[in-house]
This record gives sequence, C-alpha cells and structure tokens, in this order.
Amino acid sequence: MKHYKIKAFLLLAFFGIVSLTAQSTLQKRADQLFYKFAYAKAIPEYEKMVTGRNATHAFQRLAECYLMLRDFEKALPYFKRFINEPETPTNYYFKYAMALKSSGQEKEALKWLKRYKKFHKNDARVKQFLKDGNLASVVFNSKERYEVEPVHFNTRYSEFGSFVHDGQLYFSSSRKEIASENTYDWNNESWLDIFYVKEGSTMDVPRKLNAEINSKFHESSIVFSTDYKNDTIAYFTRNSYFDNKESFYVQKTEDKNIEKLNNLKIYRADKVDGEWKVTRSFKTNADHYSNGHPSVNSNRTLLYFASDRPGGYGGTDIYYCKIHPRGGVGQPINAGPIVNTLGNEMFPYVNNEGQLFFSSDGHVGFGQLDVFAAISDESGEIKDVVNLGKPLNSEKDDFGYYALENGIDGYVSSNRKGGKGSDDIYKFKFIPSLTLEGMVTDAINLQPLDSVQISLYDQSTGALVERTTTNENGEYQMFVDRKQSYMIEAVRKTHPHKHIYFSTSETPRATKIISKDIQMEPVQNLKVLADLNKIYFDFNKSDIRPDAARELDKVVKLMTVTYPDMVIQLEAHTDPVGSHNYNDKLSKARAKSTYDYLIANGVPKKRILSYQGFGKRRLINDCTGTNDCSQEELELNRRTEFPIVQFKKKQNTSLAKSK
Repeated sequence: MKHYKIKAFLLLAFFGIVSLTAQSTLQKRADQLFYKFAYAKAIPEYEKMVTGRNATHAFQRLAECYLMLRDFEKALPYFKRFINEPETPTNYYFKYAMALKSSGQEKEALKWLKRYKKFHKNDARVKQFLKDGNLASVVFNSKERYEVEPVHFNTRYSEFGSFVHDGQLYFSSSRKEIASENTYDWNNESWLDIFYVKEGSTMDVPRKLNAEINSKFHESSIVFSTDYKNDTIAYFTRNSYFDNKESFYVQKTEDKNIEKLNNLKIYRADKVDGEWKVTRSFKTNADHYSNGHPSVNSNRTLLYFASDRPGGYGGTDIYYCKIHPRGGVGQPINAGPIVNTLGNEMFPYVNNEGQLFFSSDGHVGFGQLDVFAAISDESGEIKDVVNLGKPLNSEKDDFGYYALENGIDGYVSSNRKGGKGSDDIYKFKFIPSLTLEGMVTDAINLQPLDSVQISLYDQSTGALVERTTTNENGEYQMFVDRKQSYMIEAVRKTHPHKHIYFSTSETPRATKIISKDIQMEPVQNLKVLADLNKIYFDFNKSDIRPDAARELDKVVKLMTVTYPDMVIQLEAHTDPVGSHNYNDKLSKARAKSTYDYLIANGVPKKRILSYQGFGKRRLINDCTGTNDCSQEELELNRRTEFPIVQFKKKQNTSLAKSK
C-alpha cells in the first residue's frame, strides 16, 4: 500500500484529443464523436447513414460503438451486415469474435478467431485477451499511435509528471542539488520537489521552483488554474505539512507497535506580491487517509483527485468535487465502480470535451499502471474504460499523461525498461490518423458524381486496401497509412476508369487530411450517359410511342441539364428485311420524328447538326434477312444512334489570346 501512496502524489494525468477530419456533414459529425469517445452520441448519427452511400462504414462504426459501450448483443447485428464482405479488413474478425464470446456464442467466436489467426499468426492478443476478457481495451487499440522518447533532463533519480504553464514545463524530481541533502528512506533518494525547465528545449537546465510550494517533504503533481477573479493559482500534493506544522495519524500495527503515518494532502498556492504562497489546505484533507494529484477541468468547475479515503472500491479511487463560483470546493464524490476497482486508480484528468482519463492497475492492461479513458453516454454516465495502448503504455507503470495545445505532442511518465531513473519523463509524438478524402466531378460540367466506386490499392503489392463509393455530393473518404504509396481507381459506368497515384511518405505528422479530388471525362456514348433503353417504333410506322417518349426525355434532360453545350447527330437504322427504298424512307421518317420530339421538348436546333436515316446500309452484324437471322439479331440493327460531336463549346481562340 505504501508503494501506491508514494505514487499517488507523484503523478498527474493530462490528456488531449485531436479533432478529426473534415468530411460530409453527417459522417463528419459521427466520426468526430467516435474519436472523442462519445460513442452514445455517435450511434444515432451513424444510424442515419445506414441507408446511404456509406452504409458499410456506418455498420462498422455502429458495431464498434456498441462494443465500447459493452452492449455486445446490439453490436452483433451490425457485424453481420458487413463481416462476410470480401473488402472487410481482417482486424474486424477479431472484434467480431470478441463480441460473440462476450455474448455467450463461444463456438461461433472460435470460428472467427481461427479465421483471424490465418491473417495475423503472430498476434498474441488473441490468446491474451480471450483469457483476460478485456474486449474494450483490445478493440480500441489495434494500432500503435504514438512515438515515445526520453527527455534530456532525466537523471538516475526520479522525474515524473508534467504540466506546461507560461512556456515552462513543471515536473517533480528527487534529484540532489547539494550532496548533503536529506534522503527519503523509502528509495534512498532525496525528497521530491517541483522543478521547471523551458518547454521544448533540449539543452535548458532544470531549476527548482523557488517558492513556499517546495518544503522539506515531498511535493508533486502541480497544476495551474484560475480563481473566480481570473488570477492564476496552483494546486499541488504534499505530505501533511502546512503553516510550518506536521500532522500525523497514529495507529497500532499488528504487532501492537505504534505507527505514525504522514499522509498526503492537497494544497493551494496563490501569488502574493509576485511570490507563490501556500494559502490553503484542501478542506476534505484528513490525517488518516491521503488525497493526491489534483486536476482541474478547463471550465474550473470540477476538481478531480485520487484518494484512499474510507468507503472507496479499492486501494486509491478517483474522486471529484464541484468548485463553486467563489472558489469553494464541495464534498468529494466517488467516480464510481466502472472507473474504480479493487486496485488503484490515480492521476485523473478531464479534457476539454469532458472526457475523464486516469491510470490504473486494477483494469486489465499491459503491465502495472496503464493510462485509460472513460467512456460516457449522452447523459454523462460512464459506461466503460479503454486502455490507450502501446507504446504509450508499457509492461511497467505509465502515468502522468499530458498533451500540449497542438494536440499531437505531449509527455508521459514511466518506469519502463531503458530509463535512467526509477521514473522518467518521456516526450511522445501522437500520430493522428490520416484521412484520404476528395470529391469526384464530371470533367465537362464540373458537377459532382455520385455512385463512383473508389478503390484504394497498395502500389507496392497491388493489394486492395479499401473500397467505398461517393455519396450524393460526389464525396468519398477513407483512412490511409503513412509512409505508403497508393493508387486510387475511380470507376463509373458513365465515365472511363481514372487512376490517381500518390504517396504519404513525405506527409507531415501534423497533417490529418490528404485531399485528392478527381475529374472524370464522360464516355462518348449518349446511350450510356442517358441510361437509354431501346427506342421502339411500331411496325411500318414512325410515330413516337409513349415508351419511346420516356427514353427520349432522358436525352432531352442530358442535353439541356447535364451537358447544356452538347452537340449531337441523329441517325436511324433498320434491319435488312425489305428493299433499300422502303428502309431508307422508313428510317428517315423515324429520324425526323425523333428530331422533332427533341426540338419540341427544349433541345435547341443548333445542338442537333443533322438527322439522317440510313436504312439497312449500316448493319452491325452479318444478317441478310429472316432466313439466316433470329429476331434478336434482326432487332439489333433496328436502332437509333446519337453520335456526340462535342460536349463543350469551343473557346474563341482570338478572344482567349486577347485576354
């Protein structure tokens, strides 16, 4: 227990969430909520997408949302909507298996685990998390998203905890400034003090905070906030020492000896005449239990801390108090059994989105203390916790997560292997997910194209990475990896295939979105563009039938709305039955009827250069009559053609030059 009391006042958690990518309004909102851990809020947004263009994306996200909320039964129907699709990424097999197992369908879960292992033979998580049953931690952290390296000012002593204020990085350390400094018997290091160093510097030498905040005992977990007058204040943790007085809790041990305990307390410091003065002891402090590592939310309405006060769930629990407008602090409220366990929960932090983050050794993790995030529903009720994954977490203690304002850099403390001291500070670089997005438009009219199949291929292997379709606004979006080379293939019936090549090898780390807009030239085929069915005429007649009129209306729309500058020719053809004279007259009459219908319904005359009937002179097969051809073969020759002369007005060359 002493070990955790020591850790309890050493550590501070501070976590920031990066915003996600811009995309179509509905999907943008849903994905932003998802990556802020607001799964309950994301669910209704994704449900609005299940009948749209990106239904598969919605099904995948809905399945994951319900996994995070531990409502496995509700996740399964959504998995079933996409899990058997050939384009489904194989990592979903593992997630599906976990959901099946958690729902009691162990036989089916085993099948999908075996399928997952075929693609990920070296993934040890399968065995580990089937045993531990910590589904939420696994499904969220399937990829490493951090780069971690030690800071230059670590020593062989303890350094941990980070908070940046006015360009200075504040942290705690047991380093000795003079050889004669007293040492703490627990680890034979000096008593902890608050130090500061210029944030971002790789050479600046740390200095001890010269203020009342440092004393002859331990100090740690300093955070800066403001009071009701908007003046800067500080909260920090220290042994029971205030106004030059020590206080102890005396108890009898099992061997009837007397034990004096100097527990941890939270104090407030204010700047008085430019100097930090310790002005107040947290009113819920007590001699017989510890309070430590305070953290204040951005609105200065809640103060979070860790405590082993009586009535908790385990060793140390997360509590919070309301901060009243005039600065008073209310009674402690336990964060509840989903956050707190029989083990130890510490270093609480609430980000700007209202999400709680903390460290714990009671939740299943990679080692001892790991950093976790709490998952809340729309009402703010906490439903689950999520492990933030490796390499941020390790097999040892990991705590003191702090993110800088840019959202992609920060600090974490750890006693992992390879460090200089018992605890060290590491700077991390967050690698935000990289989104490929774009709009597909027609190269002639520049209008968005829906239903374009977008396939993403790995250039080095030729393997399909992901496939989606554009929405009604011509937009598409998918996630890509960094340091890869890709090819985009855009396919639509009305437009020839288009290929776009790009690489993410030189993409800056802060970049979250790569935009690849695509213009597709339309095919030179009016029938395909207008989605025309065959235009029929009655035998030996040239009148426009109602069914033919419906097809010609498509041509009218194409020429007046879709491509208002399109110029065509009109040709009518017959089958080989009958004389040339008969077929010539019949085809010319049908061409004239078709021409008259188009003009009468709004197509300008100048947009149809000619209308001609060619009779049986341009057959498309070897038919010569009813004796050697089937009715189907004859019918192929009875056709109306609309050769495209131009899509767009030609620019006046002399005018262009004068400009």
